[in-house]
Amino acid sequence: MNGLPTVGLLPLYVRLYDDVWPERRPGVEAFRDQVADGLARRGLRLVTAPVAREKPDFEAAVDRFEAEDVDIILTLHLAYSPSLEAADALCRTELPLLAVDTTPDADFGRDVNPNRIMYNHGIHGVQDLTSVLRRRGRKYEIVAGHVTESDVLDRAADIARAAHAVRRFRSTHAVRIGPPFDGMGDFDVPADVLKDRFGITVTQVEPAGLTDPIRAVTDDEVAAEMARDCERFSVDCEEQVHRRAVRVGLGLRRLLESEKVDAVSANFLAFDGREPVEAVPFLEISKAMERGIGYAGEGDVLTASLVGVLLSVYPTTTFTEIFCPDWRGGSLFLSHMGEINPAVAAGRPRLCSRPFPFTSADDPAILAAGMRPGPAALVNLAPGPDNTFRLIVAGVDVLPDTTRPDMQGTVRGWARPRRPLAEFLETYSRSGGTHHSALVMGEHTEAIAAFARFLEIECRVI
Repeated sequence: MNGLPTVGLLPLYVRLYDDVWPERRPGVEAFRDQVADGLARRGLRLVTAPVAREKPDFEAAVDRFEAEDVDIILTLHLAYSPSLEAADALCRTELPLLAVDTTPDADFGRDVNPNRIMYNHGIHGVQDLTSVLRRRGRKYEIVAGHVTESDVLDRAADIARAAHAVRRFRSTHAVRIGPPFDGMGDFDVPADVLKDRFGITVTQVEPAGLTDPIRAVTDDEVAAEMARDCERFSVDCEEQVHRRAVRVGLGLRRLLESEKVDAVSANFLAFDGREPVEAVPFLEISKAMERGIGYAGEGDVLTASLVGVLLSVYPTTTFTEIFCPDWRGGSLFLSHMGEINPAVAAGRPRLCSRPFPFTSADDPAILAAGMRPGPAALVNLAPGPDNTFRLIVAGVDVLPDTTRPDMQGTVRGWARPRRPLAEFLETYSRSGGTHHSALVMGEHTEAIAAFARFLEIECRVI
Protein backbone atom coordinates (compact mmCIF):
# COMPACT_ATOMS: atom_id res chain seq x y z
CA MET A 1 0.00 0.00 0.00
CA ASN A 2 1.27 3.48 -0.90
CA GLY A 3 2.40 5.49 2.11
CA LEU A 4 0.25 8.50 1.26
CA PRO A 5 -3.55 8.49 1.21
CA THR A 6 -4.56 8.12 -2.44
CA VAL A 7 -7.58 9.93 -3.80
CA GLY A 8 -9.45 9.34 -7.03
CA LEU A 9 -10.60 12.83 -8.04
CA LEU A 10 -13.72 12.65 -10.18
CA PRO A 11 -14.71 15.95 -11.86
CA LEU A 12 -18.37 15.99 -12.97
CA TYR A 13 -19.76 18.05 -15.84
CA VAL A 14 -22.54 17.86 -18.44
CA ARG A 15 -22.07 17.36 -22.18
CA LEU A 16 -24.77 19.91 -22.98
CA TYR A 17 -22.50 22.73 -21.80
CA ASP A 18 -19.63 21.58 -24.00
CA ASP A 19 -21.97 21.45 -26.97
CA VAL A 20 -23.47 24.90 -26.38
CA TRP A 21 -20.65 26.81 -24.63
CA PRO A 22 -17.33 25.10 -25.38
CA GLU A 23 -15.48 28.32 -24.51
CA ARG A 24 -16.38 27.84 -20.85
CA ARG A 25 -14.45 24.60 -20.52
CA PRO A 26 -11.02 26.15 -19.72
CA GLY A 27 -12.55 28.03 -16.79
CA VAL A 28 -14.06 24.97 -15.16
CA GLU A 29 -10.87 22.97 -15.75
CA ALA A 30 -8.89 25.70 -14.01
CA PHE A 31 -11.15 25.24 -10.97
CA ARG A 32 -10.57 21.48 -11.07
CA ASP A 33 -6.82 22.10 -11.11
CA GLN A 34 -7.11 24.52 -8.19
CA VAL A 35 -8.87 21.89 -6.08
CA ALA A 36 -6.42 19.17 -7.12
CA ASP A 37 -3.43 21.34 -6.23
CA GLY A 38 -4.98 22.16 -2.85
CA LEU A 39 -5.50 18.50 -2.02
CA ALA A 40 -1.98 17.60 -3.11
CA ARG A 41 -0.56 20.32 -0.85
CA ARG A 42 -2.39 18.65 2.02
CA GLY A 43 -0.40 15.44 1.62
CA LEU A 44 -2.61 13.38 -0.69
CA ARG A 45 -1.62 11.45 -3.79
CA LEU A 46 -4.11 12.18 -6.56
CA VAL A 47 -5.37 10.06 -9.42
CA THR A 48 -7.41 12.56 -11.44
CA ALA A 49 -9.90 11.27 -13.98
CA PRO A 50 -10.75 13.18 -17.15
CA VAL A 51 -13.81 15.38 -16.80
CA ALA A 52 -16.75 12.96 -16.77
CA ARG A 53 -20.01 13.85 -18.52
CA GLU A 54 -21.77 10.64 -19.59
CA LYS A 55 -22.10 7.09 -18.30
CA PRO A 56 -19.10 5.65 -20.18
CA ASP A 57 -16.89 8.42 -18.73
CA PHE A 58 -17.91 7.52 -15.17
CA GLU A 59 -17.49 3.80 -15.77
CA ALA A 60 -14.00 4.36 -17.13
CA ALA A 61 -13.10 6.61 -14.20
CA VAL A 62 -14.22 4.07 -11.61
CA ASP A 63 -12.38 1.28 -13.43
CA ARG A 64 -9.21 3.36 -13.32
CA PHE A 65 -9.62 4.21 -9.64
CA GLU A 66 -10.03 0.54 -8.78
CA ALA A 67 -7.04 -0.44 -10.92
CA GLU A 68 -4.86 2.20 -9.28
CA ASP A 69 -6.01 1.11 -5.81
CA VAL A 70 -7.19 4.48 -4.54
CA ASP A 71 -8.40 4.81 -0.96
CA ILE A 72 -11.43 6.97 -1.72
CA ILE A 73 -13.27 8.69 -4.58
CA LEU A 74 -13.79 12.45 -4.26
CA THR A 75 -16.48 13.90 -6.49
CA LEU A 76 -16.17 17.53 -7.61
CA HIS A 77 -19.04 19.14 -9.47
CA LEU A 78 -17.63 21.66 -11.93
CA ALA A 79 -21.21 22.56 -12.82
CA TYR A 80 -24.51 20.75 -12.80
CA SER A 81 -24.18 17.09 -13.81
CA PRO A 82 -27.20 14.78 -14.13
CA SER A 83 -27.03 12.19 -11.38
CA LEU A 84 -28.08 9.18 -13.45
CA GLU A 85 -24.99 9.53 -15.62
CA ALA A 86 -22.77 8.81 -12.58
CA ALA A 87 -24.94 6.81 -10.18
CA ASP A 88 -24.52 3.32 -11.63
CA ALA A 89 -20.73 3.49 -11.65
CA LEU A 90 -20.55 4.96 -8.16
CA CYS A 91 -22.96 2.39 -6.75
CA ARG A 92 -21.17 -0.65 -8.17
CA THR A 93 -17.81 0.18 -6.62
CA GLU A 94 -17.04 -0.53 -2.98
CA LEU A 95 -14.58 2.36 -2.75
CA PRO A 96 -15.50 4.97 -0.12
CA LEU A 97 -17.07 8.08 -1.54
CA LEU A 98 -16.77 11.74 -0.55
CA ALA A 99 -18.65 14.57 -2.22
CA VAL A 100 -16.78 17.88 -2.10
CA ASP A 101 -19.34 20.66 -2.40
CA THR A 102 -17.42 23.80 -3.29
CA THR A 103 -17.25 26.62 -5.85
CA PRO A 104 -14.65 29.05 -7.22
CA ASP A 105 -16.43 32.21 -6.04
CA ALA A 106 -16.91 33.08 -2.39
CA ASP A 107 -19.15 36.12 -3.02
CA PHE A 108 -22.40 35.50 -4.87
CA GLY A 109 -24.54 38.34 -3.58
CA ARG A 110 -27.08 40.63 -5.21
CA ASP A 111 -24.50 42.46 -7.30
CA VAL A 112 -22.99 39.34 -8.85
CA ASN A 113 -22.12 39.25 -12.55
CA PRO A 114 -24.57 36.84 -14.19
CA ASN A 115 -21.72 35.34 -16.19
CA ARG A 116 -20.54 33.71 -12.97
CA ILE A 117 -23.66 31.55 -12.59
CA MET A 118 -22.36 28.88 -14.93
CA TYR A 119 -19.16 28.49 -12.90
CA ASN A 120 -20.79 28.24 -9.50
CA HIS A 121 -23.96 26.16 -9.80
CA GLY A 122 -22.50 22.71 -9.13
CA ILE A 123 -24.34 22.72 -5.81
CA HIS A 124 -27.56 21.39 -7.31
CA GLY A 125 -25.60 18.67 -9.07
CA VAL A 126 -24.32 17.64 -5.64
CA GLN A 127 -27.89 17.57 -4.33
CA ASP A 128 -29.15 15.56 -7.29
CA LEU A 129 -26.39 12.98 -6.93
CA THR A 130 -26.43 12.57 -3.14
CA SER A 131 -30.20 12.24 -3.11
CA VAL A 132 -30.05 9.42 -5.66
CA LEU A 133 -27.17 7.73 -3.85
CA ARG A 134 -29.11 7.76 -0.60
CA ARG A 135 -32.19 6.29 -2.31
CA ARG A 136 -30.02 3.47 -3.60
CA GLY A 137 -28.46 2.82 -0.19
CA ARG A 138 -25.00 3.99 -1.28
CA LYS A 139 -23.04 5.37 1.66
CA TYR A 140 -21.12 8.60 1.20
CA GLU A 141 -19.54 11.46 3.10
CA ILE A 142 -19.87 15.14 2.24
CA VAL A 143 -17.99 18.34 3.05
CA ALA A 144 -19.09 21.81 1.95
CA GLY A 145 -17.50 25.24 1.90
CA HIS A 146 -15.65 27.71 -0.28
CA VAL A 147 -12.51 26.34 -1.84
CA THR A 148 -10.16 28.84 -0.17
CA GLU A 149 -12.22 30.77 2.39
CA SER A 150 -13.18 27.73 4.44
CA ASP A 151 -11.61 24.54 5.73
CA VAL A 152 -13.38 22.36 3.16
CA LEU A 153 -10.17 21.00 1.61
CA ASP A 154 -8.65 20.38 5.04
CA ARG A 155 -11.73 18.39 5.96
CA ALA A 156 -11.71 16.51 2.68
CA ALA A 157 -8.05 15.59 3.14
CA ASP A 158 -8.72 14.43 6.70
CA ILE A 159 -11.56 12.17 5.58
CA ALA A 160 -9.31 10.77 2.84
CA ARG A 161 -6.79 9.94 5.56
CA ALA A 162 -9.55 8.16 7.46
CA ALA A 163 -10.30 5.99 4.43
CA HIS A 164 -6.60 5.21 4.09
CA ALA A 165 -6.46 4.32 7.78
CA VAL A 166 -9.29 1.79 7.45
CA ARG A 167 -7.35 -0.15 4.83
CA ARG A 168 -4.25 -0.17 7.01
CA PHE A 169 -6.30 -1.26 10.02
CA ARG A 170 -7.58 -4.27 8.09
CA SER A 171 -4.03 -5.51 7.54
CA THR A 172 -2.65 -4.91 11.05
CA HIS A 173 -0.14 -7.34 12.52
CA ALA A 174 -0.23 -7.01 16.31
CA VAL A 175 2.12 -8.68 18.78
CA ARG A 176 1.18 -9.36 22.38
CA ILE A 177 4.10 -9.81 24.80
CA GLY A 178 2.91 -11.92 27.67
CA PRO A 179 -0.71 -12.87 28.34
CA PRO A 180 -3.47 -10.30 28.84
CA PHE A 181 -3.66 -8.87 32.34
CA ASP A 182 -5.55 -11.43 34.39
CA GLY A 183 -9.14 -10.37 35.06
CA MET A 184 -9.02 -7.22 32.88
CA GLY A 185 -12.03 -7.79 30.66
CA ASP A 186 -13.03 -4.64 28.84
CA PHE A 187 -10.58 -5.06 25.94
CA ASP A 188 -10.61 -8.88 25.99
CA VAL A 189 -11.47 -9.88 22.42
CA PRO A 190 -10.47 -13.31 21.05
CA ALA A 191 -7.86 -13.25 18.32
CA ASP A 192 -10.17 -15.01 15.88
CA VAL A 193 -12.80 -12.29 16.33
CA LEU A 194 -10.21 -9.58 15.61
CA LYS A 195 -9.19 -11.48 12.51
CA ASP A 196 -12.71 -12.11 11.27
CA ARG A 197 -14.07 -8.64 12.02
CA PHE A 198 -11.13 -6.41 11.20
CA GLY A 199 -8.42 -8.52 9.58
CA ILE A 200 -6.08 -8.01 12.55
CA THR A 201 -3.52 -10.80 12.99
CA VAL A 202 -2.31 -11.38 16.56
CA THR A 203 0.99 -13.09 17.41
CA GLN A 204 1.68 -14.13 20.99
CA VAL A 205 5.28 -13.75 22.29
CA GLU A 206 6.58 -14.31 25.79
CA PRO A 207 9.26 -11.99 27.20
CA ALA A 208 11.74 -14.83 26.74
CA GLY A 209 11.17 -14.41 23.01
CA LEU A 210 13.23 -11.22 23.27
CA THR A 211 16.32 -13.14 24.42
CA ASP A 212 17.96 -13.75 21.05
CA PRO A 213 17.19 -10.28 19.64
CA ILE A 214 18.64 -8.66 22.79
CA ARG A 215 21.80 -10.76 22.66
CA ALA A 216 22.26 -9.77 19.02
CA VAL A 217 22.49 -6.07 20.00
CA THR A 218 26.08 -4.81 19.92
CA ASP A 219 27.80 -2.48 22.38
CA ASP A 220 28.30 0.03 19.56
CA GLU A 221 24.55 0.04 18.83
CA VAL A 222 23.81 0.63 22.50
CA ALA A 223 26.32 3.49 22.71
CA ALA A 224 24.93 5.14 19.57
CA GLU A 225 21.34 4.91 20.82
CA MET A 226 22.30 6.31 24.23
CA ALA A 227 24.02 9.23 22.50
CA ARG A 228 20.87 9.95 20.48
CA ASP A 229 18.84 9.84 23.68
CA CYS A 230 21.14 12.42 25.27
CA GLU A 231 20.59 14.72 22.28
CA ARG A 232 16.81 14.42 22.37
CA PHE A 233 15.91 13.96 26.03
CA SER A 234 16.92 15.28 29.42
CA VAL A 235 18.65 12.18 30.75
CA ASP A 236 18.21 11.95 34.51
CA CYS A 237 19.01 8.40 35.52
CA GLU A 238 22.02 6.24 36.25
CA GLU A 239 24.02 5.19 33.21
CA GLN A 240 23.49 1.54 34.12
CA VAL A 241 19.71 1.94 34.07
CA HIS A 242 19.85 3.81 30.78
CA ARG A 243 22.18 1.25 29.19
CA ARG A 244 20.01 -1.67 30.32
CA ALA A 245 16.87 -0.01 28.99
CA VAL A 246 18.48 0.70 25.63
CA ARG A 247 19.81 -2.84 25.21
CA VAL A 248 16.44 -4.42 26.01
CA GLY A 249 14.71 -1.81 23.87
CA LEU A 250 16.90 -2.39 20.84
CA GLY A 251 16.17 -6.10 21.18
CA LEU A 252 12.46 -5.32 21.08
CA ARG A 253 13.04 -3.06 18.07
CA ARG A 254 14.75 -5.91 16.22
CA LEU A 255 11.82 -8.20 16.92
CA LEU A 256 9.22 -5.67 15.78
CA GLU A 257 11.13 -4.87 12.59
CA SER A 258 11.87 -8.48 11.69
CA GLU A 259 8.23 -9.49 12.18
CA LYS A 260 6.90 -6.36 10.39
CA VAL A 261 4.74 -5.46 13.37
CA ASP A 262 2.19 -2.63 13.22
CA ALA A 263 1.12 -2.72 16.88
CA VAL A 264 2.42 -4.16 20.14
CA SER A 265 1.05 -4.63 23.63
CA ALA A 266 3.00 -5.74 26.69
CA ASN A 267 1.79 -7.02 30.05
CA PHE A 268 4.29 -5.62 32.53
CA LEU A 269 3.53 -8.45 34.98
CA ALA A 270 4.97 -10.96 32.50
CA PHE A 271 8.46 -9.48 32.88
CA ASP A 272 10.30 -11.21 35.73
CA GLY A 273 13.82 -9.84 35.20
CA ARG A 274 15.41 -12.98 33.81
CA GLU A 275 18.59 -12.12 31.95
CA PRO A 276 18.79 -10.60 29.37
CA VAL A 277 15.18 -9.33 29.52
CA GLU A 278 15.91 -7.49 32.73
CA ALA A 279 13.29 -4.72 32.61
CA VAL A 280 10.06 -3.77 30.91
CA PRO A 281 11.01 -1.89 27.70
CA PHE A 282 8.95 1.22 28.41
CA LEU A 283 11.54 3.53 26.84
CA GLU A 284 11.52 1.67 23.53
CA ILE A 285 7.73 1.41 23.57
CA SER A 286 7.53 5.22 23.65
CA LYS A 287 10.03 5.46 20.80
CA ALA A 288 8.08 2.84 18.85
CA MET A 289 4.94 4.97 18.99
CA GLU A 290 6.96 7.86 17.59
CA ARG A 291 7.97 5.58 14.69
CA GLY A 292 4.30 4.79 14.02
CA ILE A 293 3.90 1.48 15.85
CA GLY A 294 0.71 1.27 17.89
CA TYR A 295 0.80 0.43 21.57
CA ALA A 296 -1.52 -0.27 24.49
CA GLY A 297 -0.75 -1.71 27.89
CA GLU A 298 -1.62 -4.96 29.65
CA GLY A 299 -1.93 -7.13 26.54
CA ASP A 300 -4.59 -4.96 24.86
CA VAL A 301 -3.93 -5.61 21.17
CA LEU A 302 -7.32 -4.10 20.23
CA THR A 303 -6.39 -0.61 21.41
CA ALA A 304 -2.79 -1.07 20.27
CA SER A 305 -4.08 -1.70 16.75
CA LEU A 306 -6.27 1.41 16.96
CA VAL A 307 -3.34 3.54 18.14
CA GLY A 308 -1.20 2.15 15.32
CA VAL A 309 -3.64 2.99 12.56
CA LEU A 310 -4.24 6.47 13.98
CA LEU A 311 -0.48 7.01 14.09
CA SER A 312 -0.28 6.11 10.40
CA VAL A 313 -2.24 9.26 9.54
CA TYR A 314 -1.86 11.39 12.70
CA PRO A 315 1.74 11.10 13.99
CA THR A 316 0.90 13.08 17.13
CA THR A 317 -1.14 10.26 18.65
CA THR A 318 -0.41 8.43 21.89
CA PHE A 319 -1.81 5.65 24.04
CA THR A 320 -3.32 6.88 27.28
CA GLU A 321 -5.77 6.17 30.08
CA ILE A 322 -8.26 8.34 31.90
CA PHE A 323 -6.73 8.04 35.36
CA CYS A 324 -8.39 10.55 37.67
CA PRO A 325 -11.19 13.14 37.51
CA ASP A 326 -10.50 16.76 38.35
CA TRP A 327 -14.03 17.59 39.45
CA ARG A 328 -13.37 21.19 40.34
CA GLY A 329 -11.36 21.90 37.22
CA GLY A 330 -13.69 19.95 34.94
CA SER A 331 -10.80 17.99 33.41
CA LEU A 332 -9.46 14.46 33.10
CA PHE A 333 -6.01 13.45 34.30
CA LEU A 334 -4.46 11.27 31.59
CA SER A 335 -1.53 9.01 32.38
CA HIS A 336 -0.01 5.54 32.33
CA MET A 337 2.92 3.73 33.90
CA GLY A 338 5.66 4.80 31.53
CA GLU A 339 4.49 5.10 27.93
CA ILE A 340 4.02 8.28 25.89
CA ASN A 341 4.72 9.20 22.29
CA PRO A 342 7.46 11.88 22.48
CA ALA A 343 5.78 13.60 19.53
CA VAL A 344 2.95 14.75 21.82
CA ALA A 345 5.22 16.06 24.58
CA ALA A 346 4.85 19.68 25.65
CA GLY A 347 8.60 20.08 26.12
CA ARG A 348 11.80 18.09 26.22
CA PRO A 349 10.95 14.67 27.71
CA ARG A 350 12.83 13.57 30.80
CA LEU A 351 14.47 10.15 30.62
CA CYS A 352 14.43 8.81 34.15
CA SER A 353 14.13 5.56 36.08
CA ARG A 354 10.87 4.44 37.63
CA PRO A 355 10.52 2.23 40.71
CA PHE A 356 9.09 -1.15 39.73
CA PRO A 357 7.74 -3.07 42.76
CA PHE A 358 5.43 -5.40 40.83
CA THR A 359 7.79 -8.25 39.87
CA SER A 360 11.47 -9.11 40.26
CA ALA A 361 12.33 -7.18 37.10
CA ASP A 362 14.75 -4.28 37.44
CA ASP A 363 13.59 -0.67 37.54
CA PRO A 364 12.87 0.50 33.97
CA ALA A 365 13.78 3.75 32.29
CA ILE A 366 10.83 5.77 31.03
CA LEU A 367 10.17 9.01 29.21
CA ALA A 368 8.35 11.37 31.55
CA ALA A 369 6.55 14.24 29.87
CA GLY A 370 3.43 16.34 29.86
CA MET A 371 1.18 16.51 26.82
CA ARG A 372 1.23 19.63 24.70
CA PRO A 373 -1.77 21.93 25.18
CA GLY A 374 -4.35 22.38 22.46
CA PRO A 375 -7.34 20.67 20.88
CA ALA A 376 -7.35 16.89 20.67
CA ALA A 377 -9.62 13.87 20.30
CA LEU A 378 -9.93 11.07 22.81
CA VAL A 379 -10.66 7.90 20.81
CA ASN A 380 -11.80 4.57 22.20
CA LEU A 381 -12.66 1.30 20.43
CA ALA A 382 -15.17 -0.49 22.63
CA PRO A 383 -16.28 -4.11 22.20
CA GLY A 384 -20.01 -4.64 22.43
CA PRO A 385 -22.50 -7.51 22.49
CA ASP A 386 -22.32 -10.29 19.90
CA ASN A 387 -18.85 -9.27 18.70
CA THR A 388 -19.94 -5.78 17.70
CA PHE A 389 -17.77 -2.72 18.19
CA ARG A 390 -18.34 0.98 18.78
CA LEU A 391 -15.90 3.82 18.24
CA ILE A 392 -16.23 6.56 20.85
CA VAL A 393 -14.79 9.95 19.90
CA ALA A 394 -14.69 12.99 22.14
CA GLY A 395 -13.25 16.40 21.38
CA VAL A 396 -11.16 17.64 24.31
CA ASP A 397 -8.79 20.49 25.05
CA VAL A 398 -5.43 19.54 26.54
CA LEU A 399 -4.47 22.01 29.27
CA PRO A 400 -1.02 23.42 30.09
CA ASP A 401 1.36 21.13 31.96
CA THR A 402 1.84 21.03 35.73
CA THR A 403 4.42 23.23 37.43
CA ARG A 404 4.93 20.88 40.37
CA PRO A 405 8.49 19.49 40.52
CA ASP A 406 7.30 16.24 42.06
CA MET A 407 5.16 15.51 38.98
CA GLN A 408 8.06 15.80 36.55
CA GLY A 409 8.83 12.09 36.72
CA THR A 410 5.41 10.99 35.46
CA VAL A 411 3.56 10.56 32.19
CA ARG A 412 0.82 13.15 32.47
CA GLY A 413 -1.76 15.32 30.81
CA TRP A 414 -4.95 17.16 31.70
CA ALA A 415 -7.73 17.25 29.12
CA ARG A 416 -11.02 19.10 29.46
CA PRO A 417 -14.01 17.54 27.65
CA ARG A 418 -16.35 19.90 25.82
CA ARG A 419 -19.22 18.76 28.01
CA PRO A 420 -19.49 18.98 31.81
CA LEU A 421 -17.15 16.39 33.32
CA ALA A 422 -19.78 14.31 35.14
CA GLU A 423 -22.01 14.28 32.06
CA PHE A 424 -19.05 13.28 29.89
CA LEU A 425 -18.06 10.41 32.18
CA GLU A 426 -21.63 9.15 32.43
CA THR A 427 -22.06 9.21 28.66
CA TYR A 428 -18.69 7.56 28.12
CA SER A 429 -19.50 4.64 30.39
CA ARG A 430 -23.07 4.32 29.11
CA SER A 431 -21.45 3.96 25.69
CA GLY A 432 -19.29 1.09 26.99
CA GLY A 433 -15.96 2.88 26.73
CA THR A 434 -12.94 0.89 27.93
CA HIS A 435 -10.18 2.21 30.17
CA HIS A 436 -7.58 2.21 27.35
CA SER A 437 -7.73 4.93 24.70
CA ALA A 438 -5.84 6.90 22.09
CA LEU A 439 -5.29 10.65 22.27
CA VAL A 440 -4.98 12.34 18.88
CA MET A 441 -3.68 15.90 18.94
CA GLY A 442 -5.53 18.39 16.72
CA GLU A 443 -9.11 18.82 15.50
CA HIS A 444 -9.84 15.47 13.85
CA THR A 445 -13.15 14.39 15.39
CA GLU A 446 -15.08 14.56 12.10
CA ALA A 447 -12.57 12.43 10.19
CA ILE A 448 -12.24 9.87 12.99
CA ALA A 449 -16.03 9.49 13.00
CA ALA A 450 -15.83 8.91 9.24
CA PHE A 451 -13.19 6.25 9.93
CA ALA A 452 -15.78 4.37 11.98
CA ARG A 453 -18.39 4.64 9.24
CA PHE A 454 -15.91 3.41 6.61
CA LEU A 455 -15.07 0.53 8.96
CA GLU A 456 -18.83 -0.14 9.23
CA ILE A 457 -19.02 0.10 12.99
CA GLU A 458 -21.13 2.37 15.15
CA CYS A 459 -19.66 5.71 16.16
CA ARG A 460 -20.62 7.67 19.28
CA VAL A 461 -19.40 11.28 19.32
CA ILE A 462 -19.44 12.81 22.80
